Amino acid sequence: MDSQLLRDLKSLLGSEAVLHRPEELMLYEYDGSVEVARPNCVVFPRTTADVLAIVKLANQYQTPLVGRGAGTGLSGGALARKGGILAVFSRMNRILEIDIENQRATVQPGVVNADLSAAVANAGLHFAPDPSSQKACTIGGNVSENSGGPHTLAYGVTTNHVLSLEAVLPTGELIRIGSSALDSPGYDLLGLFVGSEGTLALITEITVKLTRLPEAVKTLLAIFDTLDDTTETVVDITARGITPAACEMLDGWTLRAVEAYVHAGFPLDCAAVLLLEVDGVAEAVQQHAEEVADICRAHHAREVRVARDARERDLLWKGRKNAFGAVGRLSPTYYVQDGVIPRTKLPATLRRINEIGVKYGFQIGNIFHAGDGNLHPLILFDARDEAQFRGVVAAADEIIQFCIEMGGSITGEHGVGMEKDRLMPLLFSEADLDVMRNVRAAFNPQGLLNPDKIFPSKKGCGEIHVRPLPLAGAPSA
Repeated sequence: MDSQLLRDLKSLLGSEAVLHRPEELMLYEYDGSVEVARPNCVVFPRTTADVLAIVKLANQYQTPLVGRGAGTGLSGGALARKGGILAVFSRMNRILEIDIENQRATVQPGVVNADLSAAVANAGLHFAPDPSSQKACTIGGNVSENSGGPHTLAYGVTTNHVLSLEAVLPTGELIRIGSSALDSPGYDLLGLFVGSEGTLALITEITVKLTRLPEAVKTLLAIFDTLDDTTETVVDITARGITPAACEMLDGWTLRAVEAYVHAGFPLDCAAVLLLEVDGVAEAVQQHAEEVADICRAHHAREVRVARDARERDLLWKGRKNAFGAVGRLSPTYYVQDGVIPRTKLPATLRRINEIGVKYGFQIGNIFHAGDGNLHPLILFDARDEAQFRGVVAAADEIIQFCIEMGGSITGEHGVGMEKDRLMPLLFSEADLDVMRNVRAAFNPQGLLNPDKIFPSKKGCGEIHVRPLPLAGAPSA
């Protein structure tokens, strides 16, 4: 990296806010994916003025610039694929304003998701988007990836809860889009920027909606002896017009891994479970819980448990939200996929995923947001073995291709990043991709902000690259 750029960055931020030695940069070449990319330096802005100045220097020295939250992303979106400056927002972590009366909060991008809900819990409010990594992930990262979570089915994804943004464009302008009102005139720039994976701007301030905590909650665990019964239950629940707050599925193998780690009380001898939650007014919740339980039994659930209190409910959700960590105890590495399918295709898709696991010789655990068809197969492998690494990429690609054949998509909430850019031609025509590239170029004309993300190089689908093997000893995803 240009030594003068380093001096300028240290002069701007202080030497303690600039990392550039190889041993300091190693942590920042990873996120939660299997991708690897090392920046030339890492900086820690504290204010919007800092971000503006960093963007100015990136333009002056024509160096790539990438924003990063907590690094919990699963598609390589916050990795410095072309080197350059990695701006980490962990020190911009203040809750700037809480407006209880209007159910609003304004935060800096480094505020941890769960911390905002904790700050407003006494007022009976929460921030509804709840990724499984919510105790670590940041709201700025949630905005960049349009993150979801187990309660997406009823409450929607991040974009449904963002009212306005302050952002620094890669050309150096400070802009504000949206407002504290529920709607704003003009183009829906909020819809464009939320989920743009850090390719259009660096977000410096976010105003979000706060949601009332429900009067009552019922959490159910339905236990099944076959995968088909489990998936057909999901289809039937939604077909009857019932929208649970959450509808999560774990297969038997994953359950056993989770139970050994969390001790949540999951059965060890079943094919799968559904973790279901209904919330709202007490009387309606009781009725909906009974209806959901009846549907589960109609599809041969051998048992339907209802959490008796908040402690049991929290334990069940602890099992779900710590599932990735539980699987990480069993394998040097695993590859998390993020395909989406129509709910009616769940039975066929799970059968195909299991067939792909057998074909390539990998154990695949299935845990996913069943209610909205967002699959998260976990493919266990050893990244130090080149043959296994190439095999797991091929298996993952085959799963995603099947999702597309079923009428689905290549990602539901993890983003495209540098993981699935080469698969975009499976879903979009070159004309489609050119329109999206033109939108990016309107805001990011020099391509310095988060380059080589989302869109493939202009090659045919048969020429898409296979990502390089990670360094030996790479940490698990």
